[in-house]
This record gives sequence, structure tokens and C-alpha cells, in this order.
Amino acid sequence: MAGFDESRPIFLQLAEMLEDGIISGAFPEGGQIPSITEYSAALKINPATALKGINLLVDAGLVYKKRGVGMFVAEGAREALLAKRREGFYESQAKPAAREAKALGITLDELKKMMERGYEDVD
Repeated sequence: MAGFDESRPIFLQLAEMLEDGIISGAFPEGGQIPSITEYSAALKINPATALKGINLLVDAGLVYKKRGVGMFVAEGAREALLAKRREGFYESQAKPAAREAKALGITLDELKKMMERGYEDVD
């Protein structure tokens, strides 16, 4: 299974791929996502693994099933994912950076300037 990180479950990685597609607009709200069969064939994974990944999004209310038709992106899914990812960014990146800055004696103003500089340096 080329392209997958062997240290993490494939179904989680598939769910994240779908989330990325929803955030980027590749899978717009109200639009259909590929079927479990399409994912399993394209990614060369077990259909049960594909189902498990998609069901994470169904359980979160981001994707819904239309019986006999397929799976679709729920209204509000993009904003919900952005909020979730922003909170994750805060917990995994911003909070530890602020803690380290404080330990180094960096003032909030200095930290803001560093973040602005870093933000502008990104392509």
C-alpha cells in the first residue's frame, strides 16, 4: 500500500484524506464522494478498511448516506472540519510554542512579531 504511513491505521489516513478533500473543496458540500469500492480499488485496500474510514466521517456528521445512491458531503462539513483542525493546531502547535516562548523570556509582542515573520516567509 504505497503512500500510506505504516505507523498509523489506514482507515484513519483515508478519513484524513477525505477531510482534506472537503476542506480544499475537492469534495464540495452536497457533492458525492467516491464509493467504498472506488476507494478500495484505487488505493488497493480492503473494502472493510475503506468503509471504516468513511464511517468515521459519517459518525461525525460530515458525510451522509443516500440509500442506493451513495455518500455525500453534509452541509457545514467544511466549517466543522476547519474548526476541528484549528483547535488541533492550537493544542499541538500554538500552545507548546507559547509555552516555550514564555520559558525563553520572549514577550507576547516579540512572539507575535516572530509569528508574523514566519507567516510572511511561507509560500
